[in-house]
Amino acid sequence: MGDKPLRDRASLITGASRGIGRAIALRLAASGSDVGLVARHRVPLEETAAACAELGVRTQIAALDIADPAAVQDGVGSIVEKLGRIDHLVNNAGVVADGLLLRMKRDQWDRVIQVNLGGAFDMTRAVLPSMVKARYGRIVNISSVVALMGNPGQTNYCAAKAGLIGLTKSLAREVASRGITVNAVAPGFIETDMTRELSPESRSKLAALIPLDRLGTPDDVAAAVGFLLGPGGSYITGEVLNVSGGLYM
Repeated sequence: MGDKPLRDRASLITGASRGIGRAIALRLAASGSDVGLVARHRVPLEETAAACAELGVRTQIAALDIADPAAVQDGVGSIVEKLGRIDHLVNNAGVVADGLLLRMKRDQWDRVIQVNLGGAFDMTRAVLPSMVKARYGRIVNISSVVALMGNPGQTNYCAAKAGLIGLTKSLAREVASRGITVNAVAPGFIETDMTRELSPESRSKLAALIPLDRLGTPDDVAAAVGFLLGPGGSYITGEVLNVSGGLYM
């Protein structure tokens, strides 16, 4: 990353306060991109911003719930005001509310769909006009390997993440003529706060399902996003890049 391939670009990342979103923000900042950071909780968001600023880039945060379309518009506006524009969008924010479909309450379904899919819709609509005008833009949607293979107890989450793939492919066709690429990254089992709480036995069972015999890291996902936003991704659009260690082939 010594050549700073994203210098003079501005990237907006949702769910940037921790985990995969934080790793993506740091990766893009290290590549020279200014970063706009969105998440619900201000304090960890400020910590991510401070870490990115130490890498020599400009930062702007917006603490908001992406399920609120009005808050999305205001937050994107504040980021554009500080950074001047948004060249790249990474729709990473997401929630889970797991349960078997027979017992799932409607509000569990609605919340997961609205945040994971509706939030990406609203964020994309907020930044797309300026990308079209500039005839340049790159959008990466963070889906999940379970969108492709299913997972019991996660019908709402799988449906939302599969919807992101459909959004990705359709939008890629709509905006390709404007110089905008739209792709998805589908992580597998990644080292997060949730997986770190699993027992060693449970972690071993998870790893046994993965041909590469280990859980992924947030940096593994961030590297894939950085590739798609960098020079190497210029002729790739409408694709789903699995980052799952071979869990899904």
